[in-house]
Amino acid sequence: LGRRFADRKRCADPECSMLMCRGKARQDFKGPDCRFVNFKKGEAVYVYYKLIGKSIELWAGSVGSDFGYFPKDLLEINHNYSSEELELPTDETDFVCF
Repeated sequence: LGRRFADRKRCADPECSMLMCRGKARQDFKGPDCRFVNFKKGEAVYVYYKLIGKSIELWAGSVGSDFGYFPKDLLEINHNYSSEELELPTDETDFVCF
């Protein structure tokens, strides 16, 4: 993975601050660096935006107070908050560690 994972993202609102969906982790995940969120199987994961346009499909979300990326295939969605998705360009700040 390079510095920028994707050029576009899908969000529920222009600021990507509204929740899109929530789900349950299908398995444990430990990300390769600080841009990723780690979780254990069964934990609730809240999704704020979805990266699009690259081969590895990553979503951005939170587990507790931690925020980061994770492979979308590891999430079993059990609630959608928004049916509307806006396509927006990504920004350099989408890919920094906090």
